[in-house]
Amino acid sequence: MDSLMHFHTDEGFFKRYEKLVIDIVIPYQEKALRDEIEGAEKSHAITNFEMAAQMLESGHCGGEFYGMVFQDSDVAKWLEAVSYSLRIKPDEALSRRADDIISLIGRAQHKDGYLNTYFTVKEPDKRWTNLEEAHELYCAGHMIEAAVAYAACTGKTELLDIMCKMADHMYQHFTCDDTPGFPGHPEVELALIRLYDYTGDSKYLELSKHFIDARGTDFFVQEAERYPWKVWGRNGNNREYAQTTAPVREQTDAVGHAVRAVYLYCGMADVAKATGDASLHNACKTLWNSIVQRRMYLTGAIGSAYEGEAFTKDYHLPSDTAYAETCASIGLIFFAKRMLSLEKRNEYADIMERALYNTVLAGMQLDGKRFFYVNPLEALPGISGEAVTHRHALPQRPTWFACACCPPNVARLLTSIGAYAWSVEENMVYSHLFISGKFAMNDVLGGTISLQTTYPKGNQIHYQFAPVSTAMNLTLAVRLPAWSDSTSITRNGNPAEYEVANGYAYLQGSFTDQDDIVVTLDMSAKRVYSSMKVSANSGKVAFMRGPLVYCAEGNDNADNVIDLVIDQHSPVTEHPEIEHDGMPTLSVGGWHMHDNGKLYSFDSPTSMPCDITLIPYYTWGNRGLHSMRVWMPQT
Repeated sequence: MDSLMHFHTDEGFFKRYEKLVIDIVIPYQEKALRDEIEGAEKSHAITNFEMAAQMLESGHCGGEFYGMVFQDSDVAKWLEAVSYSLRIKPDEALSRRADDIISLIGRAQHKDGYLNTYFTVKEPDKRWTNLEEAHELYCAGHMIEAAVAYAACTGKTELLDIMCKMADHMYQHFTCDDTPGFPGHPEVELALIRLYDYTGDSKYLELSKHFIDARGTDFFVQEAERYPWKVWGRNGNNREYAQTTAPVREQTDAVGHAVRAVYLYCGMADVAKATGDASLHNACKTLWNSIVQRRMYLTGAIGSAYEGEAFTKDYHLPSDTAYAETCASIGLIFFAKRMLSLEKRNEYADIMERALYNTVLAGMQLDGKRFFYVNPLEALPGISGEAVTHRHALPQRPTWFACACCPPNVARLLTSIGAYAWSVEENMVYSHLFISGKFAMNDVLGGTISLQTTYPKGNQIHYQFAPVSTAMNLTLAVRLPAWSDSTSITRNGNPAEYEVANGYAYLQGSFTDQDDIVVTLDMSAKRVYSSMKVSANSGKVAFMRGPLVYCAEGNDNADNVIDLVIDQHSPVTEHPEIEHDGMPTLSVGGWHMHDNGKLYSFDSPTSMPCDITLIPYYTWGNRGLHSMRVWMPQT
């Protein structure tokens, strides 16, 4: 939270996104939560809280619970995004509306601290009896995160008091009363560490560690036998789906539901950091490597299968049926940030950046009004979103979802981007992401560091200093991206002195307002090849420029990208662009292939030379219904 509270964006790439979220996305999502968007999926989330309050105040309510069992979490994530928005741009009207919702949440809380509208309205006698499916701890976790953010950003503690009371209730139930159990959907583990960090109350750390240590048993089987009621179809036997195949320190592969997995790994890393647990740290590194070395898409997306929204097997990364949930990549960013807190290595920040600039940004339309839940790397109208195997992989973004976890997740991430861009350890300042803005930590660093750049369009990053007195004595650690083949660093026009360790350049010195550190990156477009073990990409090539993955979209390529073949000898050319969020487009030579129209034939296809246009992957799907492909055949 510290780095977030001290960072403010300047005009640049993410300033536009920050404004978009504040001015468009947050108000839009509030309307969605209030069911005020015509034609969009009904949310009912605010109404659920109103009914829960009525139930507690009068013993009955005038309606039925509607939505997913975790519908409360949509409100929590929206409130977290609002917290960061109010820090950036104070807004009395928005603040009043948020305060009103928080007061409503307080009215929906039981006297013993319990808070969950599904159980209050629909299943009042069944609380804590279906931890596998019912998301009680998950919803509590997201609301705890919102409470910490709201208190830190606004100084108001009503929601924090509400959620401390809920956390105390959970501590009593699972620790003092020795009730067995752990979350079916991890999230509360990382949230409790945030609450511990903010309040200093060690019982929240203890409870988080308790849930992590309890995992890896057949508890869900026993729970289902004791309490056979179901939300969907529980049986407790799908231990891979729920990351219970083994105690967490013994797990070696990222398995099961991808969002649940990375949220769990975040909690593990947080506890490892807070307690100095080397075994947890090592387990996190093993699971990190499982993801990024064998089970991650080029775009930083994770989760290959619709069935279970899950990881599958090593190197199984189909493009057209990829699940690649937006929330999963957000969770991967959370995990990367925590790995950086344990160990400063550029690979963690590189992956954080990869997921951010590609999958997460692709998850929201450029106007902020439509969203992808699923982010395939290939889309074919007529098949994508329609064939039974591809119904999840929509070729156009919907306005909202019945399961609306992703849109508010995007909003809370983009409004808190400073927490991922910078970190500080004593007098060491780490610059992880290149985002224009000012990092002001007068009390710690003795001044402000300004980062100015047109990145990811431009390739230069300027660091300038505004000391409180005459100079800032510190070490500036700048990430050296692995994709940059040649990175140069100068100080006031001369080669800078620095040391390199684990992909970071460490510049130690006394910095004044006359100093200008310039980092110049190699942003040339590159061909990318996958492991030969990824069968879906056999004989194919993809393209990147800096952190951005590129794709071919039908609009620019005779409306049919599956007919295109790349010429392996053709150079890749950059073109200035305005339409695609201001990013350059790429072009490369190749062929348009034609056949005789028969399903099978002895006739060889014919080819016609053409220039193939490539656009940043995150901008696809903004110009109507068209085909799209990241990995393309090359000859």
